[in-house]
Amino acid sequence: MNTIIYMIRHAKSPFIFGEERTRGLSKEGEIDSKKITDLMSKVKIDVIASSSYRRAIQTIEGIAEQKNIEIYPIEELRERQLKGAYKLPDDEIQNAIKKSYEDLDYFLSGGESIREVQKRSIPVIKSLLNQYKGKTIVIGTHGNIMTIIMNYFNSKYEYDFWKNTTKPDIYKLVFADTRLQDVQRIWK
Repeated sequence: MNTIIYMIRHAKSPFIFGEERTRGLSKEGEIDSKKITDLMSKVKIDVIASSSYRRAIQTIEGIAEQKNIEIYPIEELRERQLKGAYKLPDDEIQNAIKKSYEDLDYFLSGGESIREVQKRSIPVIKSLLNQYKGKTIVIGTHGNIMTIIMNYFNSKYEYDFWKNTTKPDIYKLVFADTRLQDVQRIWK
């Protein structure tokens, strides 16, 4: 009996320094979130969880309303803290993320390593897999933590995979117990 997790990466959201938790979707992001709702309308969904960040929740709110299912925000599924409370140039962000997949214990000052993110998020994923065995779960998520979670179950999901994801994006993960069996990209 397989358990399905749909990882739904949030739609576009304007970057506002210092508002990581509270920033919402852009107009384009709102349009894409409606497309996600339409795409998922034919899928039987049993439970919806999400990062506690506003943009992740907003991306899947339409699904929750359509299916009449409550969204469970889970703090441990929040996005990875890459660095402390100051901005990084894009090239430094890219280099830090790439290096962190080469060394799972690597982190920038004030940030989290991949291993630390897995330590807080994987118990939640395993708990969902056990509690909702044979069911279908939607998780509102972010690109970095989504890739980190997938990397835990299969190391081929790393920097290059992360770099090629989009906002939004949807991946269907098929599990047998807590073993990842298959991954399909749903968003095109």
